[in-house]
Amino acid sequence: MSDPDVRELHDLREFADVERLYSGIWPSIPGTGPVISVELLRALSHAGNYVAGAYHDGRLVGATVAFFAAPVGEALHSHVTGAVAGSGVGFALKQHQRDWALARGLERITWTYDPLIRRNAYFNLVKLGARPEQYLPSFYGEMIDTVNSGDDSDRALVVWHLDDPAVKAAARGEPATVSAPNEALLTERDGLPVVRDNDARTVLVAVPADIEALRRTAPEAAKAWRTALRDVLGEQLAQGAQIVGFDREAGYVVTRER
Repeated sequence: MSDPDVRELHDLREFADVERLYSGIWPSIPGTGPVISVELLRALSHAGNYVAGAYHDGRLVGATVAFFAAPVGEALHSHVTGAVAGSGVGFALKQHQRDWALARGLERITWTYDPLIRRNAYFNLVKLGARPEQYLPSFYGEMIDTVNSGDDSDRALVVWHLDDPAVKAAARGEPATVSAPNEALLTERDGLPVVRDNDARTVLVAVPADIEALRRTAPEAAKAWRTALRDVLGEQLAQGAQIVGFDREAGYVVTRER
């Protein structure tokens, strides 16, 4: 597929397209509103914040929305980024967002994601070179879209340091790879999480291959993974450990102070 056309959006018709796109990705439960409305998109854009879309052959296939964050003049918070499955525009959207932020003198972009979703962790940590710095239990409370409903809204807060060498390399198409350690704090056995005692400095924290499928087919196993990751990864970050990378087949690579 050819490179997408990524550009800022300013028109009400464009905002309506974004609302429809997001509603297709995260369908709302009947009787509730969309993930993000035309009115809010208009307000954010008019106030000078960031609303952009990615197009293939004139059709909107991805969009991203961000707003300025504290400290003033240093950070942008990316609230939502979504794309049609298989469109391959996520990387182009984030690089456009990075260029936009750099042009305004910003140093970093933050966003949240579900730390149990393996493909998102790989994209954020490896493809982009960003790093999760906080674990946020039930960050959004009860969510009312059909994708997230019924699960706790735990999130990892990612910080994307825009001038970091790893981020610059990732922008050139050089992923931020790392080898998985042999020592582990959280592993998988028969589809369920197993927490281990381990005092190694660098350890592995596993995630399931497909948490979204588990939510549908084995909800109790999905809940067990949520609890285990919250207890293990959340505690490690709270104690000052750093997530230094992600192995696509194994999970988070975490380094701790000795």
